Amino acid sequence: MNDEEFYKELGLKVGIEIHQQLDTKKLFCNCDSIIADDSKKPELIVERFLRVQAGETGMVDRAAIFEFKKDKKFIYHFYNESCCLVELDEEPPNEINKEALKIAFQFSKLVNARINDAIQVMRKTVVDGSNTSGFQRTALIATNGHIKIDDKEIRIPTICLEEDAAKIIINDENSATYNLSRLGIPLLEIATEPCLKTPREVKEAAQHLGILLRSLKVKRGIGTIRQDINISIKNGNRVEIKGAQDLNSLPLIVELEVERQLNLLKIKELLNKKGLKTQDDVKFFQREITEVFKNSESKIIKKGIENNGVVLGIKIEKFSGIIGFPLNKDKRLGTELATHCKIFGLKGLIHSDELPNYGITQNDILNIRRKLGCKEEDAFIIITGPMERVLKAAESVIERIKYCVIGIPEEVRKVEEDNKTSYLRPIPGSARMYPETDIPFVVPFDVDAPKTLFEIINDFEKLGLSKDLARICALSKKRNFFEKLINNYKNIPPKTIAQIMFLTIKDLKTRLKLDTSKINDCVVEKVISALNQGKISLQGVEKVFEGFIQGKSIEQAIIENEVLSDSQIQNMIKEIVNKNSNVKNENAMIGIVMKEIRGKADGKRIVEIIRKFFKQK
Repeated sequence: MNDEEFYKELGLKVGIEIHQQLDTKKLFCNCDSIIADDSKKPELIVERFLRVQAGETGMVDRAAIFEFKKDKKFIYHFYNESCCLVELDEEPPNEINKEALKIAFQFSKLVNARINDAIQVMRKTVVDGSNTSGFQRTALIATNGHIKIDDKEIRIPTICLEEDAAKIIINDENSATYNLSRLGIPLLEIATEPCLKTPREVKEAAQHLGILLRSLKVKRGIGTIRQDINISIKNGNRVEIKGAQDLNSLPLIVELEVERQLNLLKIKELLNKKGLKTQDDVKFFQREITEVFKNSESKIIKKGIENNGVVLGIKIEKFSGIIGFPLNKDKRLGTELATHCKIFGLKGLIHSDELPNYGITQNDILNIRRKLGCKEEDAFIIITGPMERVLKAAESVIERIKYCVIGIPEEVRKVEEDNKTSYLRPIPGSARMYPETDIPFVVPFDVDAPKTLFEIINDFEKLGLSKDLARICALSKKRNFFEKLINNYKNIPPKTIAQIMFLTIKDLKTRLKLDTSKINDCVVEKVISALNQGKISLQGVEKVFEGFIQGKSIEQAIIENEVLSDSQIQNMIKEIVNKNSNVKNENAMIGIVMKEIRGKADGKRIVEIIRKFFKQK
């Protein structure tokens, strides 16, 4: 069975959401969209607590309640260069940025989406501290778009324009610290339908949309584009995965998440066979068991009960062997449950399937089981720390354990460094949205659809560039500079200019290990101009760059590598041949001469003259 058949059998459905920062001023103020370095000292530090707010339906969103339960203080670093009172939520937002709107309309046209007749900004409740106001402003720009990859149509139901969140710097059990300079940068959010059926298709769709976005005025670099992935398989629920930034890792993230979800369904099947078929069938008993560990040698337990901490034991009936069930390599169901403790500032939990361990002895296990009334088929969990946090964590852990009999919980997860995922929060619902009353409706204005990068790549190929080189040029930040050079220096084929800009300079760095950081656009243009005028040869370009890197001015490096006249070439070759009279092999002599005058004369002419010398001998 090949991959396509395997994932079809699983009923895999994947949709992606792409969030792309736009290269404009901020969305609701006139601040520059520059992210200050986290290490820079802020001009102002503000501390806040946030409360939950009912949405348009009158209900409070479950994800907002979850974040509110953490009871954290939020600390904001304010930078004058890219923040104002709007970021602090001390001043109403300005009108929505027109340039950002234009880019959103342009993208909508590129994907054949229908732009709304009127655009209303909405508030989306967010109380994790990433927005000082407790909500994110977002506007639905267009609907019902699509792209085509090969013969497959990928539908894009929504295109939104929203403000980026503040950047988290520190996150500990009592507080979270944010860099405010990122807050308010315009984000274009593009969501596809869950019509992607394999990990490969996910990467292809993200890549295609990324290239379309780079046809517009968008930011470039790490962190400027982020992909969220919505994944489900047959008999499961939608899981939203946040924080995928590396395009090449998308297939692996999907593969590992599918593996995790399949193992959750296996756990469900095992529990169902034990007679646990509904959440009400899962029985718990919990009590404080700190006294069991009064003489314990376990360092983990000792640390947990420092400063009046407690040990809470939770019995889970008929769960023996389940909590240690593997979900991915090195990750088990117990790892999932531990995340629900870490969210509330605890180190994690200990469960019976991994004991004896951590300094907890067989005698300790017997005492725990007796205190909790555990039978052989029962499992238990130990949570340590301050009583208030332990009880909150226990509530979250128990809720998650109950879901094991159902299978795959609908939730939001985040990508870890190993491309596996961990629990973040519940999936938010419609209760989080309500209208923004400080910003008037926007009436769309007409824009022309820009030329796409796919079309630009095709244009470059028509100029003689190879497909790979055309793609490199089109995707480069220096594309406009390349187009300027090919328009201004007509004596040089565009292919040659492209090779110099994108291959020669790279080769100097990778092959010769030279520091090419000083080679700026001005230097490149002077070299191209000299080549265009015939002052230097194509073979001499590399030598010119080498001389410049070694500390010469670009003008001096060009003069030292100017093309020789025919008589100068003949005299130099004659001198080199006479100096190496012991060399009798014609090809060996060509190598010696080339080394001496490489770049200052045409290679073919050098070979002609040397052969003439050898014939005369």
